[in-house]
Amino acid sequence: MKQVLQDMIKGGSTIVESPTPQATQGNLVINTTTTLISAGTERMLVGFGKASLVEKARQQPDKVKMVLEKVQTDGLMTTIDAVKSKLAQPLPLGYCNVGVIADLGKNTDGFKVGDRVVSNGPHSDVVRVGKNLCAKIPESVTDDEAVFTVVASIGLQGLRLAEPTIGECFVVTGVGLIGLLTVQLLRAQGCRVLAIDFDDSKLELAHKFGAEVCNPGKGEDPVAAGMAFSRGVGVDGVIITASTKSNDPITQAARMSRKRGRIVLVGVIGLELDRADFYEKELSFQVSCSYGPGRYDPSYEEAGQDYPLAFVRWTEQRNFEAILDMMGSGALNVKELISHRFKFEDSAKAYDLLVADSTALGILLQYTSSLSSRHVATVNLTPVSEYQKEGPIVGFVGAGNYASRVLIPAFKAAGAEMHSIATSGGVNGVIHGGKAGFSEATTDTSSMISNNSINTIAIATRHSSHASFVVEALKENKNVFVEKPLAITHNELNLVKEIYNQKLLENKAPRLMVGFNRRFSPQIQKMKALLEPIKEPKSFIMTMNAGRIPSEHWTQDNLIGGGRIIGEACHFVDLMRFLAGSKIVSVQARRMGQVEGIDIVEDKAAIILGFADGSFGTIHYLANGSASFPKERIEVFAAGGTLQLDNFRKLTGYGWKGFKKMNLWKQDKGQNACVAAFLDSIKAGSEAPIDANELFEVAKVTIEIAEQLRAQ
Repeated sequence: MKQVLQDMIKGGSTIVESPTPQATQGNLVINTTTTLISAGTERMLVGFGKASLVEKARQQPDKVKMVLEKVQTDGLMTTIDAVKSKLAQPLPLGYCNVGVIADLGKNTDGFKVGDRVVSNGPHSDVVRVGKNLCAKIPESVTDDEAVFTVVASIGLQGLRLAEPTIGECFVVTGVGLIGLLTVQLLRAQGCRVLAIDFDDSKLELAHKFGAEVCNPGKGEDPVAAGMAFSRGVGVDGVIITASTKSNDPITQAARMSRKRGRIVLVGVIGLELDRADFYEKELSFQVSCSYGPGRYDPSYEEAGQDYPLAFVRWTEQRNFEAILDMMGSGALNVKELISHRFKFEDSAKAYDLLVADSTALGILLQYTSSLSSRHVATVNLTPVSEYQKEGPIVGFVGAGNYASRVLIPAFKAAGAEMHSIATSGGVNGVIHGGKAGFSEATTDTSSMISNNSINTIAIATRHSSHASFVVEALKENKNVFVEKPLAITHNELNLVKEIYNQKLLENKAPRLMVGFNRRFSPQIQKMKALLEPIKEPKSFIMTMNAGRIPSEHWTQDNLIGGGRIIGEACHFVDLMRFLAGSKIVSVQARRMGQVEGIDIVEDKAAIILGFADGSFGTIHYLANGSASFPKERIEVFAAGGTLQLDNFRKLTGYGWKGFKKMNLWKQDKGQNACVAAFLDSIKAGSEAPIDANELFEVAKVTIEIAEQLRAQ
């Protein structure tokens, strides 16, 4: 398939070819026929991409604050690397897609192959979209009309929040694409409408749709126009669909509104509010979120869990359907909004026009390539070379943020031969696989794992899939490196142990490695060396200032991410096990309880581990601390001395004979050394760097910790 991506460093847009996504549970795979360039949103994204680093920072002050906090804890160089990596990831453009269903995953009732549908898919000739973000198109609605559905739903959601009634007078400020659709929606609701904009051509269309107009660029006063339009009493509501840094739209909206008027922001504007304007009239102001209830809710958009109609009448999907019904009845005219048409292959010309012509409205991209040419499971990235069979020839599963920014570069730096990269969606594999020198990218993960040319599989997917991929790779006699955790349930762990032990009996056991990188960091290695001569029990305190992650994030989902204890605290269970050098014999855990009836998730907990040699330690895993405090602090007390490590940068010895400090210019959590040790064991034909039984022990203990916390 082919897709448009936006370069967020240099600003150019390109078409990238990638493997076709596989149909997964709750998703539809769609052959695209038409997409719409959202003039306001995409012009803004293209402009942001073309901006200098200084201008990018000015546009996102909240992100600058996060960067400065990261510098305090992780150091300047680590932060610079992270920012560069973030900006280097291209952004898919587009969210208004029409096409025909080519394939369906499980739990997609109500749809069938061959249905014409609208979705929020990007500019791509094949898209995979969650079922709740799709709606069937009535026969009376053409593809060119239906492609306006999603962008019209943005205006519709703003309307629903404003709650207009028949006979009320409303103002629409900014009549670009969404604004002109909003004008029509208000007129269909029986409202009188005043349209405000600086562009006469857009105001002409608004007038054609039944609105009165005001052009401040000609010296017309919007407040005076609004008061005159409302016959001197003030308008009932204002819907702001403009995109500007100015505060004028919100100020004008407040001053032209009647007492207890409603103002809804759909666009992007300056928001320095004058309290007096709102206080005296008791105005209500609300920001509209995209196309309706369900937006940004993973359970709705990704898991396919619909909201009960009796309690949430209008969701994203039901808003799509309402818009399509209005198009079918003729109540919504979008044909007048089509200003340009381009072939998908000429999308670069379309974006040049978008930037050059501020009057452009509905720019359509049309897809005419053969369906057979779109559906390929594997794409060649670099010329296939001869592989050194005695060395690690790697197939990578997953290309998310951590894999692309840390793991893939670590494998490449350690001398791995990069054969294939498999991802569910395809695009990330092409982007990051091309940079790292992989020979091919694929969406057929099973075929890659069974490929006889590959002897090593690296797994960096969502946690719930780790164990199944490990089992699949072990069955194929592949060396396996899996990013933590190894498993998220006892059943999964037992399956991994069973197949591994079976391979041991067959004398075919490949190397199994979990990405417990912290034990390989230079300062932890120094700690281990300092502790090695001490035979008496040791005490450990590990404080993880983990930071808050929303409860709806996938890592907090016990079924997908396993929760943060299994998904992340396992690092520190392993680290303490490594430093103690002794088997874990006892586990106690306590989490923060309920406060005012609000359940606190398990990422605020204390864990006490006991070891066979008499050592013990406490892991404080906390998500309620300050970002300016060290993110990871490790302390060891033994034989009258203390070692303290902050953020894997500053190691200090207190009362430690022959050692005072070991500080680094740049944070080093041992990722590169961890991968290198694993690959070196393959090259040398030696055992894996961490004994498999120790990996199983840490996994078992971590799952037990999570179970204790969940039972409280």
